[in-house]
Amino acid sequence: MSSEARSGSSSEESDGPIAGASDWDRHADWWLCEFTEGADPEYVEQIEPLALRLLAGCRRVVDVGTGDGQLARALAGRGVDVVGVDPTWACVEAAASRSSAGGVAGAAGTVGVASADAGALPFSDASFDGALVSLVFEHVDEFEEALAEIARVLEPGGTFAFLLNHPILQAPGSVWVEDHLVDPPESYWRLGPYLVESDVEEQVQPGVWIRFLHRPLSRYVNAMSRVGLVIDEMVEPVPPAGFRAQAPGYEASAAFPRLLALRCRRRER
Repeated sequence: MSSEARSGSSSEESDGPIAGASDWDRHADWWLCEFTEGADPEYVEQIEPLALRLLAGCRRVVDVGTGDGQLARALAGRGVDVVGVDPTWACVEAAASRSSAGGVAGAAGTVGVASADAGALPFSDASFDGALVSLVFEHVDEFEEALAEIARVLEPGGTFAFLLNHPILQAPGSVWVEDHLVDPPESYWRLGPYLVESDVEEQVQPGVWIRFLHRPLSRYVNAMSRVGLVIDEMVEPVPPAGFRAQAPGYEASAAFPRLLALRCRRRER
C-alpha cells in the first residue's frame, strides 16, 4: 500500500465511485507503476528497514498483502524463505515475475507467491515463525478473521510484524494543512474525530479511488489479544527525509508519525 495513497494525505475526499473490494484490481497498474521497485521513499527509507528489523531471526515468513513482493524480496535477501499472498491477481503476477518465479537472484532465501484472501490463508497450522502485514488492514473489512488466520499459521512464539497507517492521522477528516491566513504561515495535520470508525472512498490521484477503513488502535490491539498475539514493541517513527522533502512545509510533519508498527509474539500454548 502506497505511502501517498493514505487517508490523511493532502488528497481531497469527494463523492466518487464506490469500488469496494475491487479497488486494487481496478488500480493495480497505477500502484505497480507509481509506488513499487523503489519509487516510494517511505518504503525504501523506513518501511523496508523497519520490517527487516522487526522480523530479524525469522526463517519462514508469510507476507499477507504482499503487493508486488517488495518486502518479501528484501527479507529473502536476508536469507528468509517467504511466501507472499495477495488477492489481487495483477499484484500476484508482478510479485512472481519480480521474484524470478519463486526465488531472488543472489539471495540466500526464496520467495513464493500465492493468490489468497487474508481471512483464508492456504497454509497448515504453525507453518511459519514470522508473519508480516504492511499497510493492508486499513483496506480489509474482516480484519479480525485475518488476525485469527495469522495467529493460526504462526508457530508458538512466532513473530508478527504489523505496519499500519497511523490511526490518529487516518481519522475521518484528517488532512495536511498549509495555513497562509496566519503570519508567519503554519503547516500542520488537522486531526479528525479519532474514535469515530469510518469507511470512505478517497481520491488519491485524479481518477484513482481507494477505500480506507479507519478504526481506533484499540480495535486492533484487542482483536490481537483475543487470538493470542501479544505486543512486545510499538514504534511510531518520524517520517523519513525522503517524504519530508517531497513538498514545501512537509518538514513540519516530523512532529507527527504517519506510520505505526507493532511487533507481536504468538502466545505459547
